[in-house]
Amino acid sequence: MSKWKEYRLGDNHIDLISGFAFKSKNFLENQEEGYLPVIKIKNVANGDVNLEKVVYHKYDESLEKYKISYGDVLIAMTGNHPHALTQVVGDVSKYKLKTEALLNQRVGKIIVKGNNDLNFFYYFFKDDETHRYLANNSSGSANQANISKNDILGIISEIPEPIEQRAIAEVLSSLDDKIDLLHRQNKTLEQMAETLFRQWFIEDAKEDWQEVKLGDFFPVKTGKKNANISTDDGLYPFFTCSQEILKAPSFSFEGNAILLAGNGDFNVKRYKGKFEVYQRTYVLIPYDEKYVGFLYTLIKFFLREITGGYRGSVISFITKGMIENFIFKLPKDRDYAQFNSNLDRLNEIYEKIDSNSKQIRTLENMRDTLLSKLVSGEIKVKIDE
Repeated sequence: MSKWKEYRLGDNHIDLISGFAFKSKNFLENQEEGYLPVIKIKNVANGDVNLEKVVYHKYDESLEKYKISYGDVLIAMTGNHPHALTQVVGDVSKYKLKTEALLNQRVGKIIVKGNNDLNFFYYFFKDDETHRYLANNSSGSANQANISKNDILGIISEIPEPIEQRAIAEVLSSLDDKIDLLHRQNKTLEQMAETLFRQWFIEDAKEDWQEVKLGDFFPVKTGKKNANISTDDGLYPFFTCSQEILKAPSFSFEGNAILLAGNGDFNVKRYKGKFEVYQRTYVLIPYDEKYVGFLYTLIKFFLREITGGYRGSVISFITKGMIENFIFKLPKDRDYAQFNSNLDRLNEIYEKIDSNSKQIRTLENMRDTLLSKLVSGEIKVKIDE
């Protein structure tokens, strides 16, 4: 086992490419031939890189340095201070998309020198201790924190030799691969549920079906403005309109629930158990639990229609009545075998999703526990010489 030595990261192990200051006038909202997506801070915060609300810029050879490819490791050089909990400066993400992209200003790309392992340094920067160090040493205003290239390259830490770096990264990557697989399975299952819903309750619908309202199936409740302030060590999950999950010291609801954000992006999700919500997050717990999968899929399917009449001076929002009074059709006799079989099938799909999600949380906890101990050298890995 090689002895770990103390280094300044920028001297022997990594370098950093800072993003390009693209001019917004050259962006396109829709991709055209020869244009690549531009990865901004919002696309690297809170997990792996995404292309949500991305813009596009024409690519030419002068931008080669700023091109992003599959497997690249990106770091947010601007963001929130640590107390914000989300989109914190110093967040790192891995680019797992097959489409190449371009690196925008205030996003950095970490590259390794020599035989050093990029995946090891991805986990090194994922470690809470490294992240806290960068965030706590950031500059900027009360609302925005910034770190520089020198802040990143100037970190001093004990680092193992490349062969041990790779061994550590392989352990952690194997867990991440299992997590990614389960996420992909869940995405496929969600798509399957939506396809079955469309076939059974839209395409095969009959003219003589009865009009019903969403309010016939559940009471529409919401959180309160003075809901308990979320804390890291609370007892139950806490949901907001942005659908972020934090922790709260007490709960207001319990059941197999559908949660609908009353403003913003109108996110929809499910949660079973005890939880607290903030105002303008609607809680829909069906009177009959057998309808939960069906109603969740229906609300997602008809979300545009449900929110089509929203109003608001600055932030558009959904009213209680818009949910309660939304009309759709179901068979008059809802006790017949085929209808209940369809409900059961949807619920089975969501039960599998929930089982996968539970495995994901277990694997994430295992990875996070191991990550800190492995990248610090507290736990050693066996190396095949």
